[in-house]
Amino acid sequence: MAHILTMPEVLTGATEARLSEWTVIEGDTVAEGDAVAEVETDKAVVDLPTTAPGTVGKLLVAPGATVDVGTPLLVLLADGESLEEVELPEADSGAGATAEAPEPSPGGAGAEAVTERSPVGSPAAELPTSSNVAPSTAAPTNRLFASPLARRLVRERGLDLTSISGSGPQGRITRRDVDRHLDSDGPVLCSGGAPAEVAPSEASDERSEDRLVPHSRMRSAIARRLTESKSTVPHFYLRADCRVDELLALRRELNELPGVRISVNDLVVRAVARAFVAVPEANIRWTEQGTVHLGSIDIAVAVSTEDGLLTPVVRDAATRPVSDLSREIKDLAARSRTGTLRQHELEGGSFTVSNLGMHGTREFGAIINPPQCGILAVGAAERRPVVEGDALAAATMMTVTLSADHRVLDGDLAARWLSAFVDAVESPLSLLL
Repeated sequence: MAHILTMPEVLTGATEARLSEWTVIEGDTVAEGDAVAEVETDKAVVDLPTTAPGTVGKLLVAPGATVDVGTPLLVLLADGESLEEVELPEADSGAGATAEAPEPSPGGAGAEAVTERSPVGSPAAELPTSSNVAPSTAAPTNRLFASPLARRLVRERGLDLTSISGSGPQGRITRRDVDRHLDSDGPVLCSGGAPAEVAPSEASDERSEDRLVPHSRMRSAIARRLTESKSTVPHFYLRADCRVDELLALRRELNELPGVRISVNDLVVRAVARAFVAVPEANIRWTEQGTVHLGSIDIAVAVSTEDGLLTPVVRDAATRPVSDLSREIKDLAARSRTGTLRQHELEGGSFTVSNLGMHGTREFGAIINPPQCGILAVGAAERRPVVEGDALAAATMMTVTLSADHRVLDGDLAARWLSAFVDAVESPLSLLL
C-alpha cells in the first residue's frame, strides 16, 4: 500500500518549514529512516527521513517551497505497486506552499529558477523526473539546476555557478557541492568567470541611497524570540569580577600537550557546568505547568554567524574531559557558520554562555534564551589594579554578568550560583576533575 510522507513539525511549535532540496528522484528505492530531503528551519538544516520503505513514486513539492506542517510531500510505492493505482493528493494539497521569487540564472533566461521556485500546483512547478527530462543524448543546453540554498550561498560568496559540479538528481547543484567547491580553495569568481576584485572607492559628493535588505528567516526568528524574552521573562542581573591569572596559566600548560588547543571560553563553559554541580538547584527551567529540574548539565554556547546568533548545546558539560569539550565546541561553532547544524543540536540546555571578550568588551548584559533560566555574559580578561592586603597590585581580571530569570531564580540562589562559578574559575584545577 502506498505511503504519503508529510511535512513533520521539525521545530517545536512551528507551523511551516521550507523544503530546501530533494536528495532522491522518482524511481529511487529507500528504506525506512533514509533521508529523502533537506528541510530548512529558522536556524538549521534538518534531514527528512522516510517513515516507511518503498519506491519514490512522485515528488509533490518543489525545492524551495515553504509549506505547512502536514502538507503531503512524497508518494512512496509498495513493491509491485504502480503510481496509477494510487489516489494522489489533490493538486492544491500543498496549499500554503510558497516559493522564493525567481532569480536570474547565469544564462540570463531565468526559466530554470521559475521551474524550481514556482508554487506547487502550477505548471512551472513540475519537478524533473525520468518522464519529463530529456535523455542524455539530447542536445546540450545552458540550463543549470541548483537548489535555492545553493544559489544563495553562491551569491553570498561571489562564486560562479557554472564552475561548480552538481551531484544531485540530474546534476542538480546542492549545498554540499558548494561546500565541496569552497573546500577546494579555488579562486573566488564573479559571474563572468574572472577572479573577483574589489573596485577602489570613488569620491562622490552625492549621498549614498538607503538600501533595504529583507530579513532572513533566522534574523526574523531571532527578533521574535528575543522580543518575547525581554517582554515576558523578568530579567535581573548580577555582576562579578574573576581573577583569572591561574586560569590562564593552566590553559598555557594544557596547550603545551600534543594535540591540545584549549581556549579561555572552553574553560569558562566548564566552570559554568561545575557551578551547576555545586548548586544543582539552579539547574532548572520555567514552564507554565511547573519548574523542571533538569537531570543533566547541558550548556549552550553563543556563536556569531553571518545571519545572526546561534546557540548550539554542549551535552554533559560537567563530566566530560576538557579536551573533548573543547573539540565539540569548535565543531559546533564551525558548523554553525556553515549552516550545517542539526535541529537537535540547537535544542535543550538550561543555560547559555555568551563571550565578547575577544573583541575587548569589558562587560555587557545578555538576553536570556527562552526557556533557559539564565545566560552569562563574559567580558575581556585584562590587567587591572587590585588591593591585596593594604597594598595595590596588578592582576588579570574578567567581569561576568549573569542575566537570570526571576520566575525560577531568586536573588539568593542566583548569587550562590555566581559565587560557585567564580570559585571554579579562580581554582582552575577543579575544572579538570
